Amino acid sequence: MGLDLYAKIEPFLDFEEEVYLLHKEFLRFVMTNDLDNIIDIGCGQGYFLENLRINKKKYFGIDLSIEQIKVCQAKGLNAQAIALKDVKEKFDCATAIFDVLNYISKEELKTFLKETNEVLTQGAYFIFDVNSYFGFEEVAQGTITIDLEDKFIAIDANFEDEKLQTDITLFEEQENGLFRKEQDSIIQEYHSKEFLTKILKETNFAVVDIKEFNLHTDEIADKLIFICKKM
Repeated sequence: MGLDLYAKIEPFLDFEEEVYLLHKEFLRFVMTNDLDNIIDIGCGQGYFLENLRINKKKYFGIDLSIEQIKVCQAKGLNAQAIALKDVKEKFDCATAIFDVLNYISKEELKTFLKETNEVLTQGAYFIFDVNSYFGFEEVAQGTITIDLEDKFIAIDANFEDEKLQTDITLFEEQENGLFRKEQDSIIQEYHSKEFLTKILKETNFAVVDIKEFNLHTDEIADKLIFICKKM
């Protein structure tokens, strides 16, 4: 679903500030509640795992993208490219940061939440963020082009029928001086607060709090952060 191609272009997308602010919010909750033994689902290139390691927390990261996990392992982080259903250990907290649940379709979300519940100990926290409708419609969609010396990146994101399709094109210079073209797409879905609250209850989670989070404007939240507990 385009995740490996996205891993190649992610360092050039200038998301550092957004990632920092979101990770700061999650880490604040972890530290305030003295949480440990944390699984980060969809860990990407391991930025949040690095924060956990710095703060001497026990952690484990998983991601479906082999390319993302290669970056994690190059940093010496405890991370693997495995599916959530294949995780055998139990954890006292799970995190899913930067739209992870938006990459999961409504039809598959219940299975994902059940699998998350199964890797948690009783009373463990599950913390995640999702894009608001404003976040999809006003922030996420649009076109970006990045022209570098040895590569050219084009991203076109269109939000329609509560789905964001992001088409990625990468031209990258090879050793022979010729450029190689790669293309792929990523689909993300909008999940409403009401839908998530309902399906979380059905999968044995209690919603402790839902926080509105603003990354791009002070007026309208572009993200919602859900704090849940395994019942």
